[in-house]
Amino acid sequence: MGGYVVTRIAAHTRANARELRKNMTPQERRLWPKLREVNRMLGTHFRRQAPVEPYIADFAEFGRRLVIEVDGGGHGGPRDQARDAWFEAQGFTVLRFWNNEIDGNMDGVMQVVLDALEACPPPPSPPHEGEGRRGGAFGAPFGKDAEH
Repeated sequence: MGGYVVTRIAAHTRANARELRKNMTPQERRLWPKLREVNRMLGTHFRRQAPVEPYIADFAEFGRRLVIEVDGGGHGGPRDQARDAWFEAQGFTVLRFWNNEIDGNMDGVMQVVLDALEACPPPPSPPHEGEGRRGGAFGAPFGKDAEH
């Protein structure tokens, strides 16, 4: 099995995502550096053109279950509504921005993103080795107040 990664993402979906990353829209190209800045500042991990089972999200932050979609004139109809419903059924919050919002109000777009991140806190980190136990062996207290 050496070197192969087994995922639920179909090979053609993964290839499509790779192609979409190469051919991002101008608005996606404008938003991506802002999301990377958020990654650096807040420790998030936004991905661009991220495969999520049968779909490819324009941007996704898996830890906080947040999807961002950037739409031109051909979006927002029944197909997008079904897609949003699927993401939401998987526990994602979906933010959808129109191209003109990104072109004309990037500060407002980023404020909505930051507000959504605040509303979707990251999952708790698993305890590091040795954390979670108090005291010495078998949880017994130690120190001057410990019983002997």
